[in-house]
Amino acid sequence: MAFKIAFFGTKPYDEKSFNEANKKFGFDIRYFKGHLNKNNLPLTQNIDAVCIFVNDTADADIINALAHNGVKLLALRNAGFNNVDLKAARGKLPVVRVPAYSPYAVAEYAVALMLTLNRKIHRAYWRTRDGNFSLHGLMGFDMHGKTAGIIGTGKIARILIRILKGFGMNILAYDLYPDYKFAEETGITYTSLDDLYRNSDIISLHCPLTEKTRYMINTDSISKMKDGVMIINTGRGQLIHTNALIDGLKDKKIGSAGLDVYEEEGDYFYEDKSDKIIDDDVLARLLSFNNVVVTSHQAFFTKEAVQNIAETTLRNIQDFIEGKTLVNEVIYQKS
Repeated sequence: MAFKIAFFGTKPYDEKSFNEANKKFGFDIRYFKGHLNKNNLPLTQNIDAVCIFVNDTADADIINALAHNGVKLLALRNAGFNNVDLKAARGKLPVVRVPAYSPYAVAEYAVALMLTLNRKIHRAYWRTRDGNFSLHGLMGFDMHGKTAGIIGTGKIARILIRILKGFGMNILAYDLYPDYKFAEETGITYTSLDDLYRNSDIISLHCPLTEKTRYMINTDSISKMKDGVMIINTGRGQLIHTNALIDGLKDKKIGSAGLDVYEEEGDYFYEDKSDKIIDDDVLARLLSFNNVVVTSHQAFFTKEAVQNIAETTLRNIQDFIEGKTLVNEVIYQKS
């Protein structure tokens, strides 16, 4: 019998990409639109593997129930794993992920947010649709010669750095594990967070969400930044304390913000809520600023990335079946 996989939180583009990739594997895939939660756990009975995305829940109770139902593997079709209780999964349910699907997609999207905010493209678009062709309030700045602060220098950030260097920008970088060889090759400078905050015209977040990085952008860190700083987040929503961000925007300390993620995005992102009132007051407040661009966690969303996600996810599952080393396994580590 074919290995049975239950997919949760699926969209039409998921089905299309995974059905195409599955031609090489022949798995028995069942797609469910709802997010994995305690109410739909019966759907995992007699299932070999469960595949989830960023807004699905895999806490201790869910993990225990999956193991009780006979699920043998939890496969994430994304890079982050902060929605999974790895401690609860240890010894019960191996967890695999897709660590990198297209670093180019996310890096290029971060640049798109920067350019949109700087040149007010989103505002100009709506103006001209209404027949308003004035330039008042649309002035930006030359990115050439400005300083970008990049927090985290993994694969995505390194591609972003090379793009921004092409604009003629100066780059300050912060990473717990600096790569000085990379810094020498690219002409960037590793520095402290405080120095990065103090001297950056644009700050872009590319670090993982951990207990140490949660809410790293807060009232204190914002107070150390340049007046009018631009903040870009294509990483994880909880890297930024949203209320502190809003205060910074109100005080004009923050000049603009591009957010592809939001700390409470689970109830909204990837869903059509256009016929409903947004009852998240913080999100609604963010959306009211004309110098803030919020998008629905779509930085990864390119044809190449979606194809890589499908192929890597199914390969992870095939490796598990064949008893191979799970190169993309996520293992619990004490902090």
